[in-house]
Amino acid sequence: MTDPIGIEIRDLYKIFGSDPARYVDAVRRGMTKTELQAKHQHVLGLRDINISIPAGSIQVIMGLSGSGKSTLIRHINRLIDPTAGEIIIEGQNVVTMTPDVLRDFRRHRTAMVFQKFALLPHRTVLDNAAYGLEVQGVPESERYRIAMRWIERVGLKGYEKNYPSQLSGGMQQRVGLARALANDAPILLMDEAYSALDPLIRYDMQTVLLDLQKEVRKTIVFITHDLDEALRIGDRIALLRDGTVIQQGTAQDIVLRPADDYVANFVQHVDRGRVVKVASVMAPPDPAAAAPAIAGEASVAEALRAMGAHQAQGLQVQDDAGRIIGWLPFQTAIDAYTGQQPAAVAG
Repeated sequence: MTDPIGIEIRDLYKIFGSDPARYVDAVRRGMTKTELQAKHQHVLGLRDINISIPAGSIQVIMGLSGSGKSTLIRHINRLIDPTAGEIIIEGQNVVTMTPDVLRDFRRHRTAMVFQKFALLPHRTVLDNAAYGLEVQGVPESERYRIAMRWIERVGLKGYEKNYPSQLSGGMQQRVGLARALANDAPILLMDEAYSALDPLIRYDMQTVLLDLQKEVRKTIVFITHDLDEALRIGDRIALLRDGTVIQQGTAQDIVLRPADDYVANFVQHVDRGRVVKVASVMAPPDPAAAAPAIAGEASVAEALRAMGAHQAQGLQVQDDAGRIIGWLPFQTAIDAYTGQQPAAVAG
């Protein structure tokens, strides 16, 4: 299996119009999207994007319609050319790749899963899943073997001879995911991949992705407008508005320390209990406390359930090695759950 690789997006700008390069400096100096449109009839797509995506992680890019998130993901495999900036992958700048190098990069280093599935209707599930390998020139027996493995992994064994029209939306998206994984590309780009699915199917597909990620450890860039989805699957989240990153960090960073009122409004109804980690709100260890233990990476909601199950007024907190690193009193957990004491949360 290919080792995962990370992505560095540096000083990225995208301006749409007849002469975009002419206005980059003006945007750098503070010209707004509205001013650029009104004065020069150009549209600001992205402004000064800087995101470092660790290898093997899930980076969520989220925002409302028109925020620039889909424009951003299409820069990573250069389906859209930037007006300025760099995208560094394996020491190479995708922006300056020659056509031949870019073609090879798209075929072997990236795979994409689309919102509308983008399946070939005249091909079976097996042929759709094997399509990328066919483009790469992989012999038929080998590509079918690989494709069938991923069809089974996404839960579609027995449907390999069916056509897309015979499948539900969730099943079609599983085919799209199997096709992307069959390529064994280290970077997986998912543009609103689950947005067209019903809520229960969507949740199921999120679970499929998280389970597969434990095995494949791809570098995944996942676009969504849904905060709950972002909080559930993202190792890190970047929140866009009008083409600008207004905050990025972990789910806990976004929920507990919103950068401005816009972000605060976004997260005000979030179930904090499933986002806040025990280790971030625990007190120092209490040697006198006799209580069950819980992992520091567990959520506050899990801690409260454990306290209820054990009828305990607190929990010892353990690290990955089983060492006691803290003490979580019941009231601290309640305060963290309800947001009564956000200032007490550790950085």
